[in-house]
Amino acid sequence: MLNKRIIGVVTVRGGWAVQSFGYKSYLPLGKPEVLVENLDRWGADEILVNVIDRSSKKLGPDFNLIGKIADLGVSTPIIYGGGIRNENDGINVVQRGADRISINNMLFESQDSVCKISDNLGSQAIIASLPLSFIDGQLQHYNYITRKSVDISSEIIALFRTKIVSELMISDWMNEGSLDRFNIDLIKSRELIGSKLIAFGGAGDPRVGKKIMEYNNVSAVAIGNPFSYKEHAIQNYSNQLNADFLRPPYFRDELTYDWNQ
Repeated sequence: MLNKRIIGVVTVRGGWAVQSFGYKSYLPLGKPEVLVENLDRWGADEILVNVIDRSSKKLGPDFNLIGKIADLGVSTPIIYGGGIRNENDGINVVQRGADRISINNMLFESQDSVCKISDNLGSQAIIASLPLSFIDGQLQHYNYITRKSVDISSEIIALFRTKIVSELMISDWMNEGSLDRFNIDLIKSRELIGSKLIAFGGAGDPRVGKKIMEYNNVSAVAIGNPFSYKEHAIQNYSNQLNADFLRPPYFRDELTYDWNQ
């Protein structure tokens, strides 16, 4: 059964796609919509467009970028995250072209809004994004706005278990930007039992990706930097996993032309 996915991640800051290292330093890559089009052509199962500076600047979702991506007509499902503040933002993001949304701060600031989005769009349309780490043996959530880590409350854990969101994207933020340092213990955390997980951060090495995918509660691996440069990167990653739970690597020709035009 082909039930696990490889997600390509486009990180956006200041309107530009960037290569991110622990969300502390950045290298420019170009226009986000160009990277999205490449990932679609190269065979990603899903594409996450993660605009990391919208919430801190209180700007709301980047509807201009969402529109540009919608105009591309890509066939790969698009997940959008960044600046979603309430149910209206979440619904508008989907109405303007995203297939699903990724939420972070709203989980901790307005759980009622999360419930309303789920009621309107269905839980399958919502991913909870959680930058996590272990500090002194305790699972903690890192807030990118306050730059502080805090314990995940029992209320948040209970919210996950109501299945109000479809998946949890657990970001190993301390190792984001590395190839092979994803902390496997995050997957095994007792707080996340019963949830479907997407692993992100430090999983760019296919050997690490394969170890992650072997866990039954993992539904996908999300990769950012390593998929940004080479057109065969997703194919090579998938081939090296050599797993029967993935669909065969897909690659669409760069250009087709109707000579009868």
